[in-house]
Amino acid sequence: MSPQEVSSQKAVLEAAAKIVADFGSHSTEAYFAGFAPSATFIFYTHTERLNNRAEYESLWAKWENEDGFKVHGCTSRDQLVQLLGTDAAVFTHLVESQVEFAGEVSTVNERETIVFELVGGAWLAVHEHLSPES
Repeated sequence: MSPQEVSSQKAVLEAAAKIVADFGSHSTEAYFAGFAPSATFIFYTHTERLNNRAEYESLWAKWENEDGFKVHGCTSRDQLVQLLGTDAAVFTHLVESQVEFAGEVSTVNERETIVFELVGGAWLAVHEHLSPES
């Protein structure tokens, strides 16, 4: 692997770690800042694709206001970065989250794929896909 590839891989891992940490601490504004405004999202718990970050932010706010949603923690393991040229990467991992809905905290284990794009020198997530860990 070239020095540039090593540097890019490290930067993608750092961007992913920030998203996980911000999600895990329910730092909503910082969490969403890790995603491009045009990012898309596919969640197995939601029936429709979310076509941009604003749609996800709206759904998040609805979960908070109507369902008492709060994230209490999140950890990542079994991480892999696949570089696609110099400005795109696919990050996959297994993620364990402690989430609260309606006053009940539960642990959720999922598989996640996040596609990153290098934009203005920063790696931003442009797509996220979650599925249950089986």
